[in-house]
Amino acid sequence: MTRAVRSGHGAWGSWETVLARPHPLLRPGVISYRGLRLALDRPRRRLEVPIGAATLLLGFEQPVRITRAGRPTSTLVSVYCGPTTTPAVGEHGGRLSGIEVLLTPWAAFTLFGTPQYELTDRTVDPDELPHVLGTRAVGGRRNTIAELAAALASLPTWEARFGLLDDVFVRWSEAGTPSSARVVRAWSELVRTGGAMPVRDLADDVGWSVRQLENRFREQIGLGPKVAARVLRLQRARRLLAQGHGQAETAAICGFYDQAHLSGEFRAMTGCTPREFTTARGLPPVSQPGVPTADRMTGEATSLLLTSARSSVFSKTGRVR
Repeated sequence: MTRAVRSGHGAWGSWETVLARPHPLLRPGVISYRGLRLALDRPRRRLEVPIGAATLLLGFEQPVRITRAGRPTSTLVSVYCGPTTTPAVGEHGGRLSGIEVLLTPWAAFTLFGTPQYELTDRTVDPDELPHVLGTRAVGGRRNTIAELAAALASLPTWEARFGLLDDVFVRWSEAGTPSSARVVRAWSELVRTGGAMPVRDLADDVGWSVRQLENRFREQIGLGPKVAARVLRLQRARRLLAQGHGQAETAAICGFYDQAHLSGEFRAMTGCTPREFTTARGLPPVSQPGVPTADRMTGEATSLLLTSARSSVFSKTGRVR
């Protein structure tokens, strides 16, 4: 198991993150594990933007408060967030510990057995979803996600925690609802091309009609292929902008009609303009200088720490609160 450990401490508190790759039997469906422990001297708020993945947070004790436009505010210890097209703001009191599991949407469909379109742009308690968490996972009966999280918290090392997750998820996926190989292929092609492959070409590639592809894709991915392509295209654009590419160049590379098209998509799915997002990411986190933003996906610009300095960037738009 490959692990990357980062940590720090100072007058503002301490933090630790441990990134690990799941067991080969789980890949590529289970993308990564990220153990985290934050003990900070003040609350922390982050803007989370749509990504090409689903997220399962197995919280150990402290709750997270999640706000998304058009949805009731959720306060949960463990969280499942399926495919999204809108941003969310997550906040905690400064102390947080748990393991964040990043999943391809089709793997989430297998693990939870829930049509993913029912979970689009929603944040839910994972124990509200059907699942096949086996009886050997924690005790001699069917266990809840809360009990799994408690069992993980009781283990003495991150290595032992990731090992338990591997064991649970391997059996869980074997007993779950199989994903369609054609949906997996179509999703993989969209990811590979950064959302640039036309839906008609995707359908031809997997041997389905466009209607068949759209119906099965929504069931197992949560978004239609066209909307999923928008999310992946913007994900690629954020990465390029974070690397220093200009807006006009980024728009051309990613297949937007022009810079105005890129800006409109950016506003719709992140709540801010490309300039506001990249400027805010470049500001130093003055309140907690040693704590990283911790993007959910390695190498992607997925998050924005909302310190007072960063929040002021959005004050004229009122989009981030």
